[in-house]
Amino acid sequence: MRKAINSAMRRYRLITILGLLLLLLQPVIVAAAPLAERQVLENGLTLLVRSSRALPIVTIKVMVQSGSLWEQEGRAGLANLTALLLTRGTATRTAAQIDESVDFIGASLSSSAGRDLSELDLTVLKKDLPKGLELLADALLHPAFEQGEITRKVQEIRAALRKRQEEPGEVAQEVFDDLVFGSHPYGRPLEGREATLTAITRDEIVGFYRDHYTPERTFVTVVGDVDRSEITGQIRALLGSWPKSKATVKRATEPTPLQGKIVVKKVERSVTQANIILGHQGIRRDNPDFYALTVMNYILGGGGFSSRLVERIREQKGWAYDVSSQFSPGLERGSFQVVLQTKNETAGPAIQEVVRELQRIREQGVTDQELADAKAYLTGSFPLRLDTNAKLAGLISSVEYYKLGLDYADRYRTLIDGISKEDILRVARTYLRPDGYVLVVVADQAKAALSE
Repeated sequence: MRKAINSAMRRYRLITILGLLLLLLQPVIVAAAPLAERQVLENGLTLLVRSSRALPIVTIKVMVQSGSLWEQEGRAGLANLTALLLTRGTATRTAAQIDESVDFIGASLSSSAGRDLSELDLTVLKKDLPKGLELLADALLHPAFEQGEITRKVQEIRAALRKRQEEPGEVAQEVFDDLVFGSHPYGRPLEGREATLTAITRDEIVGFYRDHYTPERTFVTVVGDVDRSEITGQIRALLGSWPKSKATVKRATEPTPLQGKIVVKKVERSVTQANIILGHQGIRRDNPDFYALTVMNYILGGGGFSSRLVERIREQKGWAYDVSSQFSPGLERGSFQVVLQTKNETAGPAIQEVVRELQRIREQGVTDQELADAKAYLTGSFPLRLDTNAKLAGLISSVEYYKLGLDYADRYRTLIDGISKEDILRVARTYLRPDGYVLVVVADQAKAALSE
């Protein structure tokens, strides 16, 4: 008993010391609000600038409301394909010429898509900023969508999708999303499926770009060695004439949640480790309970070795090397899921323990010590989310997109510290559903021997 108490005290002291050390850094890293200076240009484009002169480097993140949430059913992968093709040739540059120009100045230029957003990212030395901006603006405003590049990119994605089917964890995630979200865009692979990719035409790509890549749907975040007035003039010169769209676009409506039932899907694979995902729909990012759920989830399964799921399933039972839980909120309700890998033979008992831990936190809440540890870590580690230009640009862009307020960094500590044990119990009972979830098990089913 004394040994356990001493171990707990050492762990708490370590967390506290880490939190204090990080807090000492916070005034240096997290300046007074706002996170960035914000302005909206005449054409509706939102520009956010954070000057940081520590290194002669500039990071620019362009985020556009053009993720898979805006795809039509039957065209899964359209948003991702459109985004990836931005840097694969423009009206005046081939893909090879873009790559050569980027390499020549030692910069990086990439594009990608997500559920809610697509983005174009540039990192460049200060001295080469004009050239970097020129390349970024060309990719954003004048993509060629040349048929040969479309064909090549589709082939690459289809090959990646086939390769993914060899990964049990990826298979489990795809099945889980499909069961939790159904026909909603969150329920299908971001990259699409082989059948939908084959069906997408160049005209559809051009149309998706025309309707969704518009200035009033775009946020440009600049972080690094820049002068605000100078960079504003450069952005205005390159993007200020970008015309607003006249099209009306709609995103998918909220997914229909499961209503108090358990859905089990077993997928047969000849593997030694069962890959398990258990969960259900979660919350939107604008849900006011987001911060209480952040603290609750840290204690449940998001806090690494200090979480209940790890303590129970890994440390006490020895059934899994890694087990974790997370909420993945978006513009619409994302998912809550517990993910673990365990031997086929211990899949059933491990699943039972996960459900027990969900029930326990709903019934008993958390202790004062657990709450204090979670708050110390979450507030103490926050500055680490701001220690590079890329992280800053990502945070600023997300804060703007989800309308969190540019004083978010200053308010974060208060938001977390204000969470009580009563809040944890309330959100656990509201948002965790141990009696209505989706369970996906990719395993050697004969050895797993799960009961129905």
